[in-house]
Parts: sequence; C-alpha cells; structure tokens
Amino acid sequence: MACDFYHLATPGVQGLHPYQPGKPVEELERELGISNSIKLASNENPQGPSQVAMAAVQAVLGESCRYPDASGFKLKQALSEHYNITADTITLGNGSNDVLELIGRAFVVPGDEVIYSQHSFVVYMLVAQSTGATSVVVPAREWGHDLDAMAAAVTDKTRIIFLANPNNPTGTWFTGQALRDFMAKVHENVVVVLDEAYLEYVAEPEYISGLQLQADFPNLVVTRTFSKAFGLAALRIGYAVANPAITDLLNRVRQPFNVNIPALEAATAVLSDAAYLERSVELNSAGMAELEQGFTRLGVNWIPSVGNFISVDCGCDAGPVYAGLLQEGVIVRPVANYQMPDHLRVTIGLPEENSRFLTAFAKVLSQQPGRTKTP
Repeated sequence: MACDFYHLATPGVQGLHPYQPGKPVEELERELGISNSIKLASNENPQGPSQVAMAAVQAVLGESCRYPDASGFKLKQALSEHYNITADTITLGNGSNDVLELIGRAFVVPGDEVIYSQHSFVVYMLVAQSTGATSVVVPAREWGHDLDAMAAAVTDKTRIIFLANPNNPTGTWFTGQALRDFMAKVHENVVVVLDEAYLEYVAEPEYISGLQLQADFPNLVVTRTFSKAFGLAALRIGYAVANPAITDLLNRVRQPFNVNIPALEAATAVLSDAAYLERSVELNSAGMAELEQGFTRLGVNWIPSVGNFISVDCGCDAGPVYAGLLQEGVIVRPVANYQMPDHLRVTIGLPEENSRFLTAFAKVLSQQPGRTKTP
C-alpha cells in the first residue's frame, strides 16, 4: 500500500494551496499558439531594469562559484545611508515574501492568532496557516483596511498583525496619522508588520512610512522589496527594518546565503540610481491616468489606487473577461481568490501596453452578455 504523504504533513501544510503567480507570457503563447503577448499581471516594472544595476550584475557573474556574503554587509550599509537607519535593524530576504515568512516562523506557534484584512495579500494567510495559527480576517472598509476594527480584533492570542500600505490587490492606503493611532491601541507584545512593497509610488502628502514611527513603537516591523519600483523582481530581494532584538530573532531563523551575489550587488547599485526611480514613478503616474481615463470612457468602475496597479470592476463575473483577454494576448490578474470575483487587477505598463489592454478590454467586455453596463 502506498504511503499517504499528505497525512504525514503538518495540519497547516495539508490545507494549503500553492501561491498562484501571474501567468507567464511563454506559457500563454505555448498554450494558444500566439505571439507578441503582453503581461500586466504581476506588478512588475515595465521600463526594464536599471542599467546601473545590470552593470553591477555583470561585474560579479564571475563570482558565481562563490557563496554570497551571508551578512549582506555592503547592501546593509547602502540601506543604512539611504534611509538613515542602522545595519542592526535590517534583515535581508529572498524577496519580501521570504521576510514575511521569517516573521511568522519567529513569532507564531499553533494556536496563536494572526490578524489581517479582507482583500489583502494572500501571503499573510499562507504564513498564518503554514505555522498552524488561526487567521483572523477583518472585513475591509471601502476595499481597504479598517484599522479600528483590526485593533479591536486583538486578543491575548494575537501574535502578528499584517498591514499593507498601499494594499495589494486593491491599491488602497491609510494616512500616517491613522497608522500612529492604530499603533497606540496595540499592545507592544503584538508584532505589527507593515508591508510597504509599493511605497515608492505613493505621492499622497498624508502618507508616511512606518520607518518614521519605529522609535515610538518598537513592535512595528517594516518590510520592503526591490521587485517593484526598483525593477529587480527576477533577482528576488527584499528586507525588513525592525527593532534590533526582532532583527536578531529573524536572523536566527533566516537561512544562510538566502540572497545571491547578483541580487546583493544589483540592489546596492540601484539605490544610487535616482534617475531610474524617478522614471519609474513618472511612467507609473502617466499610465495610471491613462487607464483611469480609459475606464471612464468605457463606463466601468475601479478602485482608486496609489500602487503600480489598478483593480477594475468588470460589472460581471471577471473570469470570462480574463479568459477573453488571454485570447487577445493580454495577461492580467484575476482576483476572485481575494473575494473580488468581478474585478481584475491590471499592472500599469508602457504606454503602448496600456493602450493595447484598453482596446482588448473594450472588445472582450462587449462580448459579455451578463454585464450590468455595456461599453
């Protein structure tokens, strides 16, 4: 009789479903026999990587036979200087997802509670379930975090609260004052994780980074990534900034050499490439306006976003719309697993990609018999 390996797995892992990334262009073209497809599904930087970063990568490829610096000294020094933080507050990860999991491993045991918002990044649920914790999902308010309700949901079993500012996949955000008020309500023995993967795109004057509050709230952990505005998604590198005691604990569970040499060098280099970051933000701002104007012409609603993506309401089940866009060679992101069955998340692309998406979107919407409003 064959062994039931699923039965041997921990209860948390037994109930997990693998994270579903955006569909790769190669897979779509292989399946449908088409070419010249575009991908607006994974919140990647459409302008391509920084040439400064790529030069740094090329310079170290000859060291591929060597293990990387496990401490990430050079990058930590660059981050320290760039953000005026100290190296002993930084934990490096294989993308910010890696750091989120380290936090779960360091602070959560079966039976604990992890709080996060409805319509928030699915990895928070994966961290909670894989560690055997109970997920406490707080209903969203206007597609975003209801911080008052989240603070009220804290019990003596709460170990971690995940916040995202801006939030993925809705693009909503909360003010610095709202964050300060929230932190004042949460006991210091609860670790609050503030995911700032998209902060570089935010231009709202009332938005502040969690880094500005850590001196007052030592239980606040800020996570960030180089995958979005800094254009290094393929190299997988992110980091956390936290109280040195928390950082020490995270590094006890962090795998050695979890960030490779090209990623360390590219991240260090791109921090100095201010022109690249400025172009990323400008391109995103113009593209966001283009999509919003297009949605207005089509008579569809969307969730106002401050990230590098926007979630649009199809006015019907978004599944057939997503499938129809694939036939047009346009990949976006269905978000039914976020309890948003009528929405699609669209990454801001290059001008020609945004235009192509809007044309295909109008065509596919016109073919949907169940729409509440036809473009």
